[in-house]
Amino acid sequence: MNNKVSVSVVIPCFNCRDTIKRAVDSVMEQTCMPLEIILVNDGSHGSTADILYELQHRHGDIIKVIDLDKNYGPSRARNTAWESAIGDYLAFLDADDSWHPRKIEIQHNWMIRHPDVALTGHRCERISGKTSGNTLSRKLRAYPVSPVKLFLSNILLTRSVMLKQDLSFRFNENKRHSEDYLLWLETILSGFRVWYLDLPLAYSYKAPYGDKGLSANLWNMEKGELDTYRKLYQKGLMSLFTYFPLVHFSMLKHIIRFVRLHLFMK
Repeated sequence: MNNKVSVSVVIPCFNCRDTIKRAVDSVMEQTCMPLEIILVNDGSHGSTADILYELQHRHGDIIKVIDLDKNYGPSRARNTAWESAIGDYLAFLDADDSWHPRKIEIQHNWMIRHPDVALTGHRCERISGKTSGNTLSRKLRAYPVSPVKLFLSNILLTRSVMLKQDLSFRFNENKRHSEDYLLWLETILSGFRVWYLDLPLAYSYKAPYGDKGLSANLWNMEKGELDTYRKLYQKGLMSLFTYFPLVHFSMLKHIIRFVRLHLFMK
């Protein structure tokens, strides 16, 4: 197939020399190719920048490299790419993750058929080693995402999200945790339609709360989530009657994760 569709792929890159080739290869193997793959070098040290330019040389004009003068974090990197993107849709991928070969084909085609939907995400799988088979065992099922559903769990992992380029929201550059969750909630609470595609079209190779599930990272993620709820309340997108129960529910989830983590480590 390999026809191009109006999608810009955004990959923040920070000290990712060991994983970025796998991520880019998974995009280059798509059955529907994007217009561009934007690699944002977020102040990396060592040879990461050299590898990004090697990838650009290997694959040609489809690869665009943007260099930031220091490490600002993934929000600034994604926003910088967003401002330069030429596609009608943006798809986000992290440098240590990868995609199923039909990810863009399936997700973009679904969004073209549903132009009233501003943002979609899909199921992801955690795997070890290189993906094998790449077969999808069943047909696509899609579900609308309600604010309540998204409050209960951030099912929209960044590596799964495709959204309309002309959305006015952006990632909060003052946040380094839960910045994606804030953007998804701002979108849905502002009245835009969000859907979930129940197919595993992206892969992660590490624990969900950082490599080896470190306790410190768990707490940073929790603080980021609590800050997300506070910002939504301050913007008038959430009432006090929603804010306080969510804070308590979030803390309860954190305690359960903490206990499970330490039971698993014993």
